[in-house]
Amino acid sequence: MKLLITNIHQLVNVRTENVLLRGALLAELPSIVNAYLVIENGLINDFGEMHLLSLKYTNSEITVYDAKGATVLPSWCDSHTHLVFAESRESEFVDKINGLSYAEIAEKGGGILNSADKLNKASEKTLLDLAWNRLKDLISLGTGAIEIKSGYGLTVEGELKMLRVIKQLQKISPIPIKATFLAAHTYPLAFKQNHLGYIDLIKHEMLPIIENENLADYIDVFCEEGFFSIPETKEICLAGKSIGLIPKIHANQLSVSGGVELGVELGALSVDHLESMDENAIQSLSYSDTIGTLLPTAAFFLRMPYQPARDLIEAGCAIAIASDYNPGSSPSGNMNTVVSMSCIQLKMLPEEAINAATINGAFAMGLEECVGSIMKGKLANLIFTKPIPSLAYIPYAFGSNLIDKVMVKGVFQ
Repeated sequence: MKLLITNIHQLVNVRTENVLLRGALLAELPSIVNAYLVIENGLINDFGEMHLLSLKYTNSEITVYDAKGATVLPSWCDSHTHLVFAESRESEFVDKINGLSYAEIAEKGGGILNSADKLNKASEKTLLDLAWNRLKDLISLGTGAIEIKSGYGLTVEGELKMLRVIKQLQKISPIPIKATFLAAHTYPLAFKQNHLGYIDLIKHEMLPIIENENLADYIDVFCEEGFFSIPETKEICLAGKSIGLIPKIHANQLSVSGGVELGVELGALSVDHLESMDENAIQSLSYSDTIGTLLPTAAFFLRMPYQPARDLIEAGCAIAIASDYNPGSSPSGNMNTVVSMSCIQLKMLPEEAINAATINGAFAMGLEECVGSIMKGKLANLIFTKPIPSLAYIPYAFGSNLIDKVMVKGVFQ
C-alpha cells in the first residue's frame, strides 16, 4: 500500500543525486512549495508540486494523509554521539560553575574516567535500557540516523560491552545506527605511564574480537595534547584500517594538534570538533574527501570558542554538524538546538545548517544512499513541522518545539 501525503507547505532538500556539499553549494537547499510526497514500503517513491499530482494517486488503492501545510524535511543525521553511558555527570557541571578546572575535576575522579568507572560497573542490560530510552527521545526530536561511539569502557571488557550494546541497538532501532570504536578516548589510570601497553591492548586484544564479531564500522581517536599524540593516533588508526575500520578523529578541540592534517592523510571519513583551527589545518581540509564535523553544543557547554564555520565554508571544506551527545561536555542530543546554535553562534545560514545536519551528516556516516535528503529510493525518515512562516524560522525560534510529527520508514512515531 502506498501513502500519499498532500498539501505540504514546503518539501525541503529535494534532490536527484547524492553530492557532498561544500562552499557555495552548502547554501543551496532545493525545495518544492505546495508539494505532495508518495511513500511505498517505507521508501520515498515520488514527489512533486500539488498541481501536477497524477490521478493515479487519488484512487482507493492509496492511503492519503493531509499534511495541512506542514513543512517536511528529511530527518536529522547525527554523525557524532556517545549515546551509551551509565550515568549523567551534573555534579561536574556544578563544579565547573564553581570554577573548578578540567584537571581539578579529574583529580576528584571526574571526567571520562568517571564515566568509565560507572560504565564498567553497569550491566549490559542496564546500558541497553538506558541507551534505548535516550534513542527513542532523540527520534521524537527528529533524528533519523545516528552514530554511536564506545570510549567509556577503557578496558577490554568495557569497550566490548559498549559495542555489543550498540549492536543490540542496531537490531531493535527503527533508524540506521553506525558504530564507532573509541577505546582511544583517554588513557586509563593503569596505563597513564604505559601508553604502549594500552595501544597494544587495543591492537592485539580488542581489535581481533571486534573484527570477529563485526562490532564496529569506524575507529576513532582523541588526538590531543595530554591524550593521544599524532604518532599514537596514526598507529591506532592504521591498526583499525587493517581490519576494515574507517578512521574518524577527534581533532583540534583543545589546541591545534595536527589531528586534522593526519585525518586527511589517513583518508578519515571525518575529523570532528575543530574548535582550534589555523590556516594549515583549514587548507588541509579544504577540498579533501574528509568531512569536518562541527559540534557547537560542546563548545557552548564548555564555554570554548566556537568552530570557525565561515572560514571553513569559504575555504571549500565539506562540513557537517552533530550533537556530540555525551554526559560530560554535551548532555543533549537535540539536533534542533544544534541547527539553531550553528546559525546563531557559528554564523551559518539556515540553509547551510540544515544541509550540514541532513545530507552532509549522512555522508559523515556513510549513509548518504539511504537518508539525508528527499530522494526517490531513500528511507522515508521525515520531520513534519508545525505551521511555520519560513525555513529560517526553524533556527530562529530556538526555544520552541516546532516538530508536529516524526516519520520513520513511512510510519508516524
